[in-house]
Amino acid sequence: MSDGPEATYPIKAAQTSYRVLEALEELNGAGISELAAETDLPKSSVHNHLSTLREMEYVAKEGSTYRISLKYLSLGTHARSRRQVYEVSKSEVDELAADTGELANLMVEEHGRGVYVYSRHGDDAVNVDARIGHRVHLHSTALGKAILAHRDRDEVTDMLDRHGMPRMTAETIQSRDVLFDELETIRDQGIAFDRQERLEGLHCVAAPILDKDREVRGAISVSGPVNRLNGERYEEEIPSLLRKAVNVIELNMAYS
Repeated sequence: MSDGPEATYPIKAAQTSYRVLEALEELNGAGISELAAETDLPKSSVHNHLSTLREMEYVAKEGSTYRISLKYLSLGTHARSRRQVYEVSKSEVDELAADTGELANLMVEEHGRGVYVYSRHGDDAVNVDARIGHRVHLHSTALGKAILAHRDRDEVTDMLDRHGMPRMTAETIQSRDVLFDELETIRDQGIAFDRQERLEGLHCVAAPILDKDREVRGAISVSGPVNRLNGERYEEEIPSLLRKAVNVIELNMAYS
């Protein structure tokens, strides 16, 4: 099941501009030569696209290095604010971080990938690549699996066909049969676990957020190092906190 019809006449120039922007993000800023090598485009083409994007203020230049500009922050903030789940989940995510001392996150699915839309660090939280707007493969995270567990099997298959199941660590699920078995368990229990499947040394627990029609709108999680998130705390205490937080979020979504 696709997100919509494919473009009948895709605009090549627009596609190229976004290739350049995505390369800028991946490289965390770069010069023309580096971007040309990364995108396999002629330097003249890269320069033309960068110049246009800079004129429109979507790219900033520092010396010979180009970077994505803060104009995208405004667009991203606008897009995020349009999601009800973001508005009603923030306070509960904040409370999870304060109560556990760990990293608490909110994720939604878009175009078959997981997108972090809100994050809060507790006093002891570790810094990992879960920045706002970061996109990840759903099969390798507790958040992603919590979302997939409440999607139609054909939808999940389509996402896996489009994005694959890349191995992030030695623990990443690689078999579709294993994944679907785990999704069934998650659907029954209402809790998903990530046992070092995306990042070595990191455990994560997540719970799905469902609307009044029982459609999944996102998921919240608590993540921390394996030496702190283990045993009863990992398997019982934090799942209990997540269930309570989800209950509040779902009520607020239903009646706000």
